[in-house]
Amino acid sequence: MRPFLLGVLGCSLVLSVQAFYSASDDVVVLTPSNFNKEVIQSDSLWLVEFYAPWCGHCQHLTPDWKKAATALKGIVKVGAVDADQHKSLGGQYGVRGFPTIKIFGANKNKPEDYQGGRSSQAIVDGAMNSLRTLVKERLSVGQNGEKSNTSQSGGGGAGNKEDVVELTDDNFDKMVLEGDEVWMVEFFAPWCGHCKNLEPEWAAAASAVKEQTKGKVRLGAVDATVHQAVSSRYGIRGFPTIKVFRKGEEPEDYQGGRSRGDIIERALDLFSDHAATPELLEILSEDLFKKTCEDSQLCVIGVLPHILDTGAAGRNGYLEVMKKMSEKYKKKMWGWLWTEAGAQMELEASLGIGGFGYPAMAAINTRKMKFALLRGSFSETGIHEFLRELSVGRGSTATLGGGNMPKIHTVEPWDGNDGQLPVEEDYDLSDVDLDDDFDKDEL
Repeated sequence: MRPFLLGVLGCSLVLSVQAFYSASDDVVVLTPSNFNKEVIQSDSLWLVEFYAPWCGHCQHLTPDWKKAATALKGIVKVGAVDADQHKSLGGQYGVRGFPTIKIFGANKNKPEDYQGGRSSQAIVDGAMNSLRTLVKERLSVGQNGEKSNTSQSGGGGAGNKEDVVELTDDNFDKMVLEGDEVWMVEFFAPWCGHCKNLEPEWAAAASAVKEQTKGKVRLGAVDATVHQAVSSRYGIRGFPTIKVFRKGEEPEDYQGGRSRGDIIERALDLFSDHAATPELLEILSEDLFKKTCEDSQLCVIGVLPHILDTGAAGRNGYLEVMKKMSEKYKKKMWGWLWTEAGAQMELEASLGIGGFGYPAMAAINTRKMKFALLRGSFSETGIHEFLRELSVGRGSTATLGGGNMPKIHTVEPWDGNDGQLPVEEDYDLSDVDLDDDFDKDEL
């Protein structure tokens, strides 16, 4: 009986850690399925926390978030998104660290970052300040009495129908089958009620997916009552039918939900599955360093031995290990950089590497000015263990260089060759008379 009770208690503890908020709380649990209806289409001001269950800061915030939600009940809506489970929703709003708090006010498509304190009082104060701003904006609307439309722009609103590609018998093969993009294609009939209900969701998702995948995943639509050749080719018998097309593969049926959130989530999964391996770049300038690291949640940096210590073959071996790891973790869309030992001394000093222990590796979060060092071997196994720990929120971190970005020097790129020892200057001693020195008394 006792093992059973311990097992039940263990399960309860796990559930309590994972489920930060429940129906008994005043915090609204948000998911891709209800986010648009609850937040985007709402006239209310929303404070939304994007969290991860494994995040210690998120766990500490939870009681204050609940307390603030209770205090603001009926005044400001307070919600929470498990962004570890619903990565598409977090990605849609540029969430790269936890917890991230967004304020959805007048323009729901462009929420503001909450920059205040994390106590319940600070959260309430921040919410009330935002509410006053929202009220003032509504008062300043023109005298015609029309309410500003806050939910019909961009990916969070109605979307743009033009972002849904009209596919026909004539252009289907060239665009879908021969193109490099991943396609989600809706086969519809104009008279179909379900198709009419799907239309605004499909358009909104198309706009968001186009922006977030930079056109790598596209949404299209086929009027199956007109373009019967392509529809019959894929056995379309009911409406709407959605299929996923990848180049060189058999199409598959889309089995997900019909809300824009569900569609976007599936599209982003398709995007990450087919994302190109990030390029491994040598740190040649400050601009390159900043762009790579600031555009990524994490920036993985290898500091490799001097070329005279390894030669080209040795260096290429280290670079190959890093390239394999960037392929393995490509869905994370991290930045990948490398530099030669001694080329970026300030960077090494800020990471605590400084002149020994090469090859070395660090992962930097420039937004939080934090970094972690590889403690294991510079190998596929060692780096995989290091990055896996970081990806689930574990691992030891430190503040980068006292909180300041290190100076990055402009250097010449490696030419791919073995290093050359410096040439010593030859001195001609034929004109030097050494005999005089031998006659001098020794001191």
